[in-house]
Amino acid sequence: MIRRPPRSTLFPYTTLFRSLDYHNFALKNYFKTDTIDFQKVLDEGLEMAEQIRPMVADVTGLLHQMRIEGKNIMFEGAQGTLLDIDHGTYPYVTSSNPTAGGACTGTGVGPRDIDYVLGITKAYTTRVGAGPFPTELYDGVGLNDPIGAHMAKEGQEFGSTTGRARRCGWLDAVSLRRSAHINALSGICLTKMDVLDGLETLRIAVGYECDGKTVDAPPIGADAYELCKPKYIEVPGWSENTVGIQKYDDLPENARAYIKKIEEVVGVSVDIISTGPDRNETIVLRHPFA
Repeated sequence: MIRRPPRSTLFPYTTLFRSLDYHNFALKNYFKTDTIDFQKVLDEGLEMAEQIRPMVADVTGLLHQMRIEGKNIMFEGAQGTLLDIDHGTYPYVTSSNPTAGGACTGTGVGPRDIDYVLGITKAYTTRVGAGPFPTELYDGVGLNDPIGAHMAKEGQEFGSTTGRARRCGWLDAVSLRRSAHINALSGICLTKMDVLDGLETLRIAVGYECDGKTVDAPPIGADAYELCKPKYIEVPGWSENTVGIQKYDDLPENARAYIKKIEEVVGVSVDIISTGPDRNETIVLRHPFA
């Protein structure tokens, strides 16, 4: 049995005691290992609480006050639209809503108070782990073909934590267009343009062939997605080096044409272009806070 602390000590922390009581039973009786001491966990928690206490505030109220004062506020969403639990390729999704609407439900800021939504996408498409990927470049046995390998190498497409190689493929404008609709994108930040340097011809998927029909919108769910074949358009690539370019007019003509084609098929302007990993290797055509 776990020694029950004095009632006066336990009263404010009943939930903690009950949780430890439950797990300690399993630790002792099933795993035959030491149990966790209630007082030790409580003391550590109270110590951390003092560090956290200054950061506890009415965040919604603060955000609204900052808006009234005309201050700039930026929300950043992790992961991507196709990993959204409601709108993604279920079951290959995360457990939350990383789409733009999540900023409202997570902070209490109303939808009409968000002035600008920037969608960030690579100049090609990648995916980590399992899940449907119509434009993936592979050699038929699960490995990247030469162009996919080029993207992976030049783009350093390896997980920052696991080191696992990302799957690479051509830009999927079908999924990007749906993402633009779901998030009500104001503009696009197109990253890793320089990764495409040296490729003679580029492809953009503008539709899918699904069950014998050509569609311009993605199907619902991963099972149907797996059956889709991309319908491509081709645009000329460029041989020039774009790494570090900071002015739009300095980009190769074909690179500018590629950007214009993306804007055309997605229906959203490309407002920021990244040409390298450093912060200053960026072309800003329209500033989100302008």
